[in-house]
Amino acid sequence: MGSVAEVTDSTFDEVVLQSSKPVLVDYWADWCSPCKQIAPIIDELAAEYGDKVTFVKLDTNSNPQVPAQQGIMGLPTLQLFVDGTVVTSMTGGKTKATLIRALEDYL
Repeated sequence: MGSVAEVTDSTFDEVVLQSSKPVLVDYWADWCSPCKQIAPIIDELAAEYGDKVTFVKLDTNSNPQVPAQQGIMGLPTLQLFVDGTVVTSMTGGKTKATLIRALEDYL
């Protein structure tokens, strides 16, 4: 069982890039409606798969450096990192089934 942790510009390297487990990063902002719609799905996935994948969210309003470095152009954007490298990236609202399919190879 897991929960979705907050990550910031200053903690991103340690939490995401140096993680021994795959990490799903949810880039979001408080003004983004699709971000609010996908958040409960990310919470469900964290509860179901948190032992195999780390789930984190990054507020792009408060933390502009990492999204700029990662080339984030739209919200919500989800990136899956394995060994510090992006292996898949998705932008826009997604269903739970779509997200599970994207994670399957890493579960």
